[in-house]
Amino acid sequence: MRFIFLLLSLCFAFHFGFGQRVCLTDTREVKSLSLTPELGLRDTLSDEVIMIPVVVHVLYNNSAQNISDAQVMSQLIVLNEDFRMQNSDAASVPDYFKSFAADTRIQFCLAKVDPQGRPTSGIVRRYTYREFFLGDDGMKYTAAGGDDTWDNRRYLNIWVCNLFGRSLGYSTLPGSQPDRDGVVINWDAFGTIGTARAPFNKGRTTTHEVAHWMGLKHIWGDQTCGSDDVDDTPQQETFNFNCPSFPHVSSCSPNTYGDMFMNFMDLTNDDCMKMFTQGQKAKMRSVFAINGARNNFLQSFACDSTNSTAGPIPDGGPLPEPEPEVTLSLKVYPNPFVQTLKIEATNDVNPAGKTVVILDIYGRIMYKSILAHPVTIIQPSNLQRGIYVLRVGEGKSALTFKIVKQ
Repeated sequence: MRFIFLLLSLCFAFHFGFGQRVCLTDTREVKSLSLTPELGLRDTLSDEVIMIPVVVHVLYNNSAQNISDAQVMSQLIVLNEDFRMQNSDAASVPDYFKSFAADTRIQFCLAKVDPQGRPTSGIVRRYTYREFFLGDDGMKYTAAGGDDTWDNRRYLNIWVCNLFGRSLGYSTLPGSQPDRDGVVINWDAFGTIGTARAPFNKGRTTTHEVAHWMGLKHIWGDQTCGSDDVDDTPQQETFNFNCPSFPHVSSCSPNTYGDMFMNFMDLTNDDCMKMFTQGQKAKMRSVFAINGARNNFLQSFACDSTNSTAGPIPDGGPLPEPEPEVTLSLKVYPNPFVQTLKIEATNDVNPAGKTVVILDIYGRIMYKSILAHPVTIIQPSNLQRGIYVLRVGEGKSALTFKIVKQ
């Protein structure tokens, strides 16, 4: 059996220090996927503007997270400006790098037709019982409190939700599992108005993650003096935070002009990101070519409302009521803790038999056991100091707690 690698990009902006953008990658080995039937192959034209229908799944646990249509549209505007090199700040790219900058000739629209052929706004709103999501793709499944993926051969799926750990977002790469394929963005790092917070309020988190979705790597290649497999991005030692001054020379800079820190695939603040290169353009467009993983998008006509063949989606009436309270009730203490945690039932429901797991901010399981009594003491001795999630049970009945190891 052939194997492929999926690269999952996970971006964080911690409140500690200077609120820096941190983009981490998790390389996982998975079995090769069974490809879905092709929609009809053709190659791209050299001057073709590739149109990408987008569906935005807005998942909210409170009214603040239910971002407005205007905020969603502000993000679509940024995507189109950035990928078409129509962003006003492109003019401030240093003179040496201006000749590298590219109009990718890729554009985005909110979908006008849903997978069932019905008219749509391209925005789906769902109340979720989950206070936050981890980087485990739960937001991509209705059964897990999220919203199911629309056909990934025709739509770029973007989930906007509350991510744990001050995460900014993450993306899958071309060739990913179809029901997990897409981009996830935190509700306060999406768009340019409303809940978007500085210094990530220019929509560049989504630009960065959508470029990952089209196959781009980080500009430093995710290792010291690494390669992003693009010829015209200069080698740099590592990522850049905040917004350096030009020139910013590192140990492996090829010349005195240094890092291309204004590239969308570095980790600078939103107002410092300004350009893709010609080489990045070619790499992104290659995934839509005849043998590319996203070639089917050339046959997607979901941007055209005249292709709808069914009745409109019902408005749905008033906002749904929150899910009823779960029967099980627990308290976890002390919090913060040093060595031991006590998990105690606070009503007559016995939690015995429930699975308890502790996950780090990247969604990795750090501890797992089974509760055997109404009061259980656990000793997760392998945890480093920091913030974690403790989860008891699975699915809608699961209880989650933020815990701090001192």
